Amino acid sequence: MTLGELVLFFLLILTGIQFWRIRSISEQAYEQIGHYCKTHQLQLLSVARQRTRLSFKYGKIDWLSTFAFEFSGNGEDRYTGHVDMIGKRMIRTNLPPYKI
Repeated sequence: MTLGELVLFFLLILTGIQFWRIRSISEQAYEQIGHYCKTHQLQLLSVARQRTRLSFKYGKIDWLSTFAFEFSGNGEDRYTGHVDMIGKRMIRTNLPPYKI
């Protein structure tokens, strides 16, 4: 095995590990957004990851992800909120004004 093959092998392993890490972050975001909506008596309609990039904030290198989620306050209207996460930790939630 040459050095080039070894580097390629480690890059493939690292890519796979990061793929599973981002999947895990998405699943955690879905759970946390669901809990947030339940706490505030909102109906969660959908969750989608909009953007993911590496961040050097908050003392360590981790993924900064932005999620958009649709919710309803009264069961008739649909609103879009946004959540920012560093790794598996929710750092910011932004919701528009909505009808109850």
